[in-house]
Amino acid sequence: MEKELISAVEAIKTAILQSQYQAAKDVNRVQLILYFCIGRFLSSKKGKKTWGTGVLETISAQLRKELPGLRGFSAESLKKMRQFYENWAFLEDSNSTVITDETPVTAEKSVITTTDLTKTTNSVIAITEFKLSGINLNDFPVEDFFKVPFTHHTTIFSKVKNLSERYYYIHLVAEEHLQVDKLKILIKNKDFQHHKKLPNNFSSTLTNPNLARKAVEMFKDEYLLDFINVEEIGERDAADVDEKVVENTIIQNVKNFIMAFGKDFTFVGNQYHLEAFSKEFFSDLLFFNRELNCLVVVELKRGDFKPAYLGQLCAYLRIIDDKVKKPHENPTIGIVICKSVDKEFAEYIIQDYNKPMGVSTYKSMSEMPEKFQQVMPDIEEMKKIL
Repeated sequence: MEKELISAVEAIKTAILQSQYQAAKDVNRVQLILYFCIGRFLSSKKGKKTWGTGVLETISAQLRKELPGLRGFSAESLKKMRQFYENWAFLEDSNSTVITDETPVTAEKSVITTTDLTKTTNSVIAITEFKLSGINLNDFPVEDFFKVPFTHHTTIFSKVKNLSERYYYIHLVAEEHLQVDKLKILIKNKDFQHHKKLPNNFSSTLTNPNLARKAVEMFKDEYLLDFINVEEIGERDAADVDEKVVENTIIQNVKNFIMAFGKDFTFVGNQYHLEAFSKEFFSDLLFFNRELNCLVVVELKRGDFKPAYLGQLCAYLRIIDDKVKKPHENPTIGIVICKSVDKEFAEYIIQDYNKPMGVSTYKSMSEMPEKFQQVMPDIEEMKKIL
């Protein structure tokens, strides 16, 4: 093995060993820092004549010899570490403590020694965050970034190029602990594009601007209810029966529905009994959201959006606010979930109502691309698990 490659193996090996103690205390954060530094090191070597085809395979093989049982440092993994650094390299500041006169790890440097990589790694670990250059620190989700596993990071930067969109998925993974398959489905279904596009009247009906903003962020304009089979529902004739089937399917899979709906939701009941002036009503689904500190009524509709749905929902909200809501709770929010909606029309109609409401749509598993249907668990199997 050439002297320079031996030096590279030694540098990476030393960085790995010296990170172990810190990793025991803060596994994911330190692991990402280590991968960022290794990626930075490998990126600085890219294009050099002595680092031709197969160099990553050589380094990986030698690391396995010197550190028996080492996992996660295959040639492909090393390549992803390099890409990880290159995708987030702008987070470094040339005047930061990450790059100093004592740690001159640059693309122009002809030889990077064990000491160089070790100092760089220790420096980054010491500050536990990347210095930012050219972007607003308040916009970058620092804490969320370090909560996201490396595999999720590689999925995000390989499929998403827009920074705001990347930040959105990083936050989503950190908050909801998404599996990689679920993350891929959300990216494929353009979850970011559906975010904050819910037709609603929150700004005019919720007097607290902060609460209105949170409500907009909490709900999506489209939900992926991957446990509903619309082909089975389509066999029914009456629309009200169809809606009942959708509701029952959600009840049987309430955990999955809450996971699709968002964070901090607690299920209160279905066909929730309401009464006013000797008249009885039954709302489809009732939830409580801890973040918003309010009840949330969900009305399910099988077909296209109709203005009459808002009138029905507004009546439910009035009764719940008068009869059910606790004094310390915020006004109840209502969401209509239907199969399709003209968003501009719904936004136009909803503004005349004085109760906070929004209109969403849903997709089911049978409407997903076949390759994503294949990774979803069987409906009956999910029922057994629940």
